[in-house]
Amino acid sequence: METINITPDTITMFKIGSWPVSATIFYTWVIMALLIFGSLIITSRLSTGKNISRWQHMLEVIVKIIRDQIHDITQQKPEKYLPFLGTLFLFISLSNFLIFIPGYYPPTGSLNTTAALALCVFVAVPAYGIAESGLLQYLKHYIEPVVFMLPFNIISELSRTLALAVRLFGNVMSGMLIGAILISIVPFFLPAVMNLFSLLIGQIHAYIFAVLAAVYIASGTRVQKKTTQKGKGERKENE
Repeated sequence: METINITPDTITMFKIGSWPVSATIFYTWVIMALLIFGSLIITSRLSTGKNISRWQHMLEVIVKIIRDQIHDITQQKPEKYLPFLGTLFLFISLSNFLIFIPGYYPPTGSLNTTAALALCVFVAVPAYGIAESGLLQYLKHYIEPVVFMLPFNIISELSRTLALAVRLFGNVMSGMLIGAILISIVPFFLPAVMNLFSLLIGQIHAYIFAVLAAVYIASGTRVQKKTTQKGKGERKENE
């Protein structure tokens, strides 16, 4: 009986010396290479006016959609968030999009990958918040509205990071598992339909992950703005 691999971490693609390279690491490198070389090729031939290439037009449409979404969610200028959130979305989207290739294992089907992506968001939230109004102002919101809330605010940030990682991993892994079971039972029509369905679901999960990351970052920076505005109001009243 054929063994069904739940996670690509258990699949060894090749070895570098005595170091085994798992499918998670290998396909993460593949996705990164595709994104980097694709961006270099498209941006090396940028032009203005009506005579632009189809690839440049497609890239401009994608960037505009991501930028508009960030603005709608954060209600702030999207330029400073665009590189981080855009990269997150494109990486997850391409990882989930290539599942129709035989022998491909999406890196997002590994908890290690989704945990790493969630940790990036976990670090980005305070980084953007501190850049917005400083370290002390950011740390101050952990003890608001009262000091007693300090452990609960910390647990809240840790739990949402864990949920972010588990949600993406669980959805991608369950889709792969269901597809593998259906292939072993009905090896023709139904698996093809399931793959098409998984393509759509994979893009939705990429969108949800990026939206949640934008919401967390927006909440972190808005807290700082409220604190700063409150401080300015109090100083004016004292004057």
